[in-house]
Amino acid sequence: MTREEKATVIQDLTATLADNTTIYLADISGLNALQTTNLRRACFKANVSLSVVKNTLLAKAMEASDKDFGELPELLKGNTSMMLSEVANAPAKVIQGFRKKSAKPVLKGAYIEETVYVGDHLIDALSDIKSKEEMIGEIVGLLQSPAKNVISALKSSGGKIAGIIKTLSER
Repeated sequence: MTREEKATVIQDLTATLADNTTIYLADISGLNALQTTNLRRACFKANVSLSVVKNTLLAKAMEASDKDFGELPELLKGNTSMMLSEVANAPAKVIQGFRKKSAKPVLKGAYIEETVYVGDHLIDALSDIKSKEEMIGEIVGLLQSPAKNVISALKSSGGKIAGIIKTLSER
């Protein structure tokens, strides 16, 4: 690979890092062709982009990026695959699901919404992270529940003051 090609790859990786807020680094070495194909299919179904990257080029792209990747450049040893997703827990769930059949992939680290996670022991915690949409749904549900209680109390009593007070006192 020539210097110009390397510079182009670094620019592309820097742009990719800038455009994504969920970046997982994993080791998929040791997987055979069939297992790698199955992993790629699982990633595609979960809307996760999987690509194998050269460690030195990714380290330079991280250095050139505006984001603070903390300890992640130090983890770039051996085989490294980059998993990108819009949903924070999607790559972790793909890794967990795939590890039911195989010991790989192993999570090296992750960058999620300006937070750096290092180590494979965090895979369970990362898979439990709720997406932005899930959090909004929970908040809306919590905000709606008191209003639903009042409305159901009003409907159940037929609108009579004594019935409303009785229903509310029971709750």
